[in-house]
Amino acid sequence: MSLRRIVHVDMDAFYASVEQRDDRSLKGKPVAVGGRPEGRGVVAAASYEARAFGVRSAMSMARAVRQCPHLVIVRPDFARYRNVSLQVFAIFRSCTPLVEGLSLDEAYLDVTDNLWGEPLATPVARRLKQRIREETGLTASAGVASNKFLAKIASGWKKPDGLTVISPDRVETFLQRLPVDALWGVGPVTAKRLREVGVERLVDVRAADAERLRRAVGSQADWLVRLSWGQDDRPVTPDRPSKSAGNENTYAHDLIELGTIREEIDRLARRAAAWLERKGLEARTVTIKVRYDDFSTVTRSHSTPTPTRDADDIARRAVALLDRTDAGTRPVRLLGASVHGFASLDATPGEEASGDRLPFD
Repeated sequence: MSLRRIVHVDMDAFYASVEQRDDRSLKGKPVAVGGRPEGRGVVAAASYEARAFGVRSAMSMARAVRQCPHLVIVRPDFARYRNVSLQVFAIFRSCTPLVEGLSLDEAYLDVTDNLWGEPLATPVARRLKQRIREETGLTASAGVASNKFLAKIASGWKKPDGLTVISPDRVETFLQRLPVDALWGVGPVTAKRLREVGVERLVDVRAADAERLRRAVGSQADWLVRLSWGQDDRPVTPDRPSKSAGNENTYAHDLIELGTIREEIDRLARRAAAWLERKGLEARTVTIKVRYDDFSTVTRSHSTPTPTRDADDIARRAVALLDRTDAGTRPVRLLGASVHGFASLDATPGEEASGDRLPFD
């Protein structure tokens, strides 16, 4: 069986970075997002400048101010953070439907068979990081490995703006370097118990007495032993229903010529049709997405009563939808094409099939 290709992406100091992006006066300053110190406030996020003073999330704001007297405290704006998160997750889902979000700023992606047609995970991770930077002005760190456990460890290895790849031949060398705290689910209390039974490093779990290990961590023991060997067969579980599939592309230089734009939409639509072919599905609706150079974005759709997976038909409809946009008269930064309203070839009339949801819904 071939190895999976898993990418774990974690935004860098997410809340604080959004604040520094939107208020240039905060750039380069120690920033903590959270409540006031006099009101028993807690740090929700800290910029890297604040982290240099030991300020961390979940710390009381009063302690944070003691450690960093010139700390700039910003009240959280979760609505704004959610909007940025939607942008980031739209980028994820333009690559693969197998996106498992852990929070607003963190997710696993299974890119073994991805919509970008990339055979290797490392170029996918680089492209994800680049698009996040281009479209949000923020940085993210990514880890690439054959399972979720290793990918998550890798993403935190070189923060901020890091990319760490744990190839199969490097797994054991990597594991040998890790403290026991790196194990999944091992917090300070559990780590203290493990150290009391002689487990200092992650790999020490392998040789630990089974009974003593169970007394220290209970039912977690077998799971921790598997992780100590780098074994993790948990799948990436998508966190929302799948209703569409497609792909999009952000261009290094704005597209001006209508002929070029039509060629690009034709290409993207045919890739969506090829996905239908592979999945044995047909679709009723074709949608295109056009983002102009000022970042304003429009989507246009066309539906038919009868589903199809014919590439020529899907591409023709997608190109025709450009007539309902300003493509050719305004510079275009991004183009996308998707299909949705699925029906399986084996389904009875009117029966829908789920597919891969992207940010075109």
